[in-house]
Amino acid sequence: MSSFPNSPKLLKGGIVLIDPVTSMMQRIIALQYNPDTLSRTLQVQGIGGESGDRSEVLRLKGPPVETIKVEAEVDATDQLEIADGTATEVGLHAQLAALEIIVYPTSGQLQANNAMAMSGTLEIAPMESPLTVFVWSKQRIMPVRITEFSITEEAFDPSLNPIRAKISLGLRVLSVNDVGFDHKGGSLFMSYLQNKEQLALRSRNGTFGTLGITGL
Repeated sequence: MSSFPNSPKLLKGGIVLIDPVTSMMQRIIALQYNPDTLSRTLQVQGIGGESGDRSEVLRLKGPPVETIKVEAEVDATDQLEIADGTATEVGLHAQLAALEIIVYPTSGQLQANNAMAMSGTLEIAPMESPLTVFVWSKQRIMPVRITEFSITEEAFDPSLNPIRAKISLGLRVLSVNDVGFDHKGGSLFMSYLQNKEQLALRSRNGTFGTLGITGL
């Protein structure tokens, strides 16, 4: 706890899992420590190209494909110092598993699909996972799909449970092009875009003089 009573509350980034059918919240996973950096890439979805129709060069066919790269650290040292039962017994396994199962179908889904295959069902629908929402302050609440996930375990307790690790996440923001307007992910994306538009309006406009020219 901070020794300064008026210190601002430190918010944490994290992931919220939502049922894709009922929109009910299933789990909230807060990052233990906020990453020092967060990198984003926007791939513009234009129609025109170098060899395309000149009349289409300024047209956009949809939102850009936004990807996010986050590297976070998790450490069980504080929990071990206060003899937290879970950390003492399994180290970071529980924290890591909460993230890892996002990219796994459930064991129940796998067993159900296997039973259907054994009964001769010709077509088995791909298993739908919870909607993953990345939260990085109230300004950035984005439906995402995890595209990359790596874990580097750096220290272990005497029972070989990991007690310090680095997590690297690659995320792709899901837009209305991916999930449609009626999906919960679509409404979250539209709120994200509309908030971005409102923030852009608050940016101070430049002048020709700033650019060293008198006009165009």
